Amino acid sequence: MDITLQIEDLIEKKGSDFELSKLFKEYIKEYKTSLPALFEKNQGKDFLVRHTKKLDSIITLMYKTILRRVFGNYMPMRSSIPIAIVALGSYGREQLCVHSDIDLLIVYKDIEGYNTQLIIEKLFYLALDAGLKLGHRVHEVSDLFKSADSDITIRTALMESRFITGSTYTWQASQSELTKIRLHNQKEFILAKVEEAQKRRKKFPTSMQPNIKESVGGLRDTQLSLWIAQTIYGVSSLKELSGVLFSEEEYREYRIAIELLFRVRSALHLIANKQEDRLLLEYMPQAAKMLGFKDERKMVTKVLQAQWRINNFTQIFAKKMVRPYIADMHFALQLRRSRIAKGMFEYNSRLYASYNLKYQSIEKLLTILLNLEDKPYQFDAGFLAQFTYATISHPLCDATYTLLRKLFERKHTYSFLKLFNDAGILHELFANFRKVMHLPQFDGYHNYPVDIHSLKAVYALENIQEPYIQQLFDELSQEEQTILKVTTLFHDTGKGRKQDHSEVGAKLIVGFTKHLHFSQEHIQRAVTLIKHHTTMSSVAFKENIHHEKTLYKFMSGIKDSKNLQMLYILTYADINAVGGDIYNSFNSNLLRELYHSALEVSQNNGRVSDATKRLNIEKRVKRLPEFQAQSRIFQKKILNVESNLFFFRHSPSDILKIALIAKDVKSYTHTITNEDSLKIEIFRKIPLNIGYLLAKLRRLDVGSMEIFTLFNGVKYFKIEFLQTLESAELNEIEQIIDEAFSVTQSIELENITIKREQLSIDCNHSMTHAEIKLTTTNQRGLLAYVMDGFEQLGINIVTAKIHSSKHRVRDMFLMEKQNDICNNVENIYKLLTKDN
Repeated sequence: MDITLQIEDLIEKKGSDFELSKLFKEYIKEYKTSLPALFEKNQGKDFLVRHTKKLDSIITLMYKTILRRVFGNYMPMRSSIPIAIVALGSYGREQLCVHSDIDLLIVYKDIEGYNTQLIIEKLFYLALDAGLKLGHRVHEVSDLFKSADSDITIRTALMESRFITGSTYTWQASQSELTKIRLHNQKEFILAKVEEAQKRRKKFPTSMQPNIKESVGGLRDTQLSLWIAQTIYGVSSLKELSGVLFSEEEYREYRIAIELLFRVRSALHLIANKQEDRLLLEYMPQAAKMLGFKDERKMVTKVLQAQWRINNFTQIFAKKMVRPYIADMHFALQLRRSRIAKGMFEYNSRLYASYNLKYQSIEKLLTILLNLEDKPYQFDAGFLAQFTYATISHPLCDATYTLLRKLFERKHTYSFLKLFNDAGILHELFANFRKVMHLPQFDGYHNYPVDIHSLKAVYALENIQEPYIQQLFDELSQEEQTILKVTTLFHDTGKGRKQDHSEVGAKLIVGFTKHLHFSQEHIQRAVTLIKHHTTMSSVAFKENIHHEKTLYKFMSGIKDSKNLQMLYILTYADINAVGGDIYNSFNSNLLRELYHSALEVSQNNGRVSDATKRLNIEKRVKRLPEFQAQSRIFQKKILNVESNLFFFRHSPSDILKIALIAKDVKSYTHTITNEDSLKIEIFRKIPLNIGYLLAKLRRLDVGSMEIFTLFNGVKYFKIEFLQTLESAELNEIEQIIDEAFSVTQSIELENITIKREQLSIDCNHSMTHAEIKLTTTNQRGLLAYVMDGFEQLGINIVTAKIHSSKHRVRDMFLMEKQNDICNNVENIYKLLTKDN
C-alpha cells in the first residue's frame, strides 16, 4: 500500500502521533536497506542527488502530514502558510551522505492565525520520532541577517540554502535577506573562512588513512572554494567560472577528483553503518570491492591522488579569487621592491608570482630558484601555479639535469622538492617517482605514502638534530653530501613492484646519477646505500650488535667506513621521516652503538676477537683518573667481572659508575630516570622477582633489558622502556620495584601461546653464551611470561633485545652457559611452549 494512502487512512481514523511516526520510521528504515543496491547502480554525485531527492520527498510528505493534522479538511494553500523549509550545508548542495546530519532551516513569518510555532514543533517531533538525524535552525525572516552577522557558522550554512517545500513567498523574502548577508562584510568573511581552513588543514594533514571530508584536499577544501566564489561572484556553482577563472580541462580534472571522494565517502557510510569519513584500514577491503578496485592499495593511491588534485586546484584558484579582492596597496609596493624576475617577487622568504604572468619553461623556473639565496622558502599560490603548468619536455635535456644537480648541491633543497610535489611535477623531473606517487605503505611502520616519506627524509637530512650525526655529515665532501641527498630522496623509489624494493631502487638510481654526472665511485656508493638502506636499523633493533659475527656480516655488504658513515646518516633521516615517535633516544643509542662497533671492525684488517676487544676496553677503563683513585682490590673486582658483554655495552665511565653503586649495595637499590624514556636500574643482593616486576609493568613497551652479575654477589638489572611517564606515576613504579623484592608477592601471568617453531636456541653462539630467539604474535605480558620461565629453569639472562610491532615481536636473549643448560635445551622448549 502506498505510504501517502496509509497516512491519509491514519488521519481519517484519527490515529495517534505515535502511529504516524512509526509509519514513517518503517518507511525510512525500508528505504535505508535499499541504499546498498542503489549505490551499486548509481555512485558518486548521482547517488547523493538521488538520496537527497528522496529525503526531500520524505520531509515534504511529513510537512504535508502535519498540515493535514493541524487544519484537517480545511487546509489552506501551502504558499499562504508563512513557513519555508530549507536545506542547508551538504543537504543544501545535494551532497548529503547517508549517515550525515540533515541540516534544515525553518524560516517563517509570525502572522496571527497560522499558529506557525505549533506547526514547526509538530514537524520536528515527527521527524525525530521517525529516526531522522536532524540538525536544525528556526528563524523569523527578519532575524536571518542579525543571526548570520553574529555567527560565521550560521552565515556559512545559509549560503548553501536550497528550498524544499512550504511558502514560495516566504522563501523569496528569505532570499532577499540571504543576498544582503552575502554582500555584507565580504572581506572579513573570506579571511575568516581562509583562517578556519588553515587550522583544519594543520589538524588533518595528508595521511594513508585520510579523512575524506576534513583532510588536506578533502571535501571541505572544495566547499571553501565554493564559499569564496559565492561571496565574490554570487555564483551557485564553480562551473560557472570555467573559462573565466580556470580552463574547462582544469575544472574537469577537479570534478573527477571530487566524484571519487563522493563515492568513497558514501561507501564508508554504508560499510560502517554510521557517519564515518575516515578511510581506515579495516574498511579498505570492502570499500575497494564496492568501488571496483582490484586491491586496497590501488584505491588509496587514487584517493590520495584525488586529494592532491583538489588541494592543488583549491590553493591556486581560491587565492586567485581572493587576491584582487583583499589586495593591500602597501604590501603590493613592498613586493615590487623585492622583484626576483619578471612578475615574480620574494618577501620574508615567501615567493610570489603574478597570475597575469605567462607560464614558463621548467629550465627558466629552475634558474630563478638557483639564483635565490640558499635558505628555506614558502610559496604563494601564484608561484605554485607557475610550476604546476610549467612546460616540461621529455626526455629531460642535459641543461635540465645540470640545473637539478645544482639544486641538490644547495644546503636547502627540501622546500623546492616540496614545491615540485605540490605542483604535481615531482615525477616529471624525477622519473623514478612515477610508480610511487601517492603510494601508501601499509606495513604497520610508515605513517606516510612513499612520496611524502621521501621528501620528509630529505627534510630530516637537512635539519639534523643530533650534533654527532651533524658532525659526521659535515665531514663529508661536497660531492658526498650531494650524492647522499639524492640517495635519501630516491631510497624508496623501488617500491610498488614485486621485487625487493631495495634492489629495484639500486638499479633505478644508476641512470639518474649518470645524467647528473656523478663519478663512478659515488654512483656505486649510492647503489650500496640504497641496497642496504634498511639493513642498519634492522641489525641495530633486532640483532646482537656486540657479536663479532653480526658485525662482520653487516660490514660485508657495506664494504667500507665511508659507506658506513653515509648509511648511518641515511638511516637517521629515513627513520625520522617515518612519523610518530619511531625515532627516539633508545633507537638513537642502538644505532650509534652499532656504528661505533662496525667502524671498529671496518678499520681493522684482521678479525678482532672478543678477548682483544675486551682488553682494549679494560685499558681505557684503567686510564680513568677516577678508576686509578680506587683501591687495588676494588679495581681488580671491576676488571674481573666475567661478562664481556658488560664491557662491550657500556662506556668506560659508565662501567666505573655502575661498579661504584654496586660496591655500596647492602640488599638492593635502584634508580629511575624518565627523560627521553623510562629507564629502571636495579642493583640487588637479595632475590628479585623479575617476572612479577615485568608483569606489573606490562602496559609499557620494553625496548631492551640487561642483566649482569658483577661482584660481591651483586646483580645489575637495566630495563629501558619506549615511553616516558607522567611524574605522578613514578611513585607507583617505586612501589612496584619494592614489591618485586617481597617473597610474599605474586601475580597471575597472562595466558601466553608460543609455538615450538617460533623459538630457536643456538648453543654455538659463543664460548660463554647461548642465544635464544623468539618470533611470535605480540601478546600482553609476553616478556614477563618468558622471564618467569627463565627464572624457573635457573637460566641467567645477561641481555635481552626486544623488537615489537603492533602484531609481531622479535625478541633476542643471551644466556650464560651454566648449569649444563645446553644439554637440556628440551626443557626450555617444553616450559615456554607448554609442550605445544
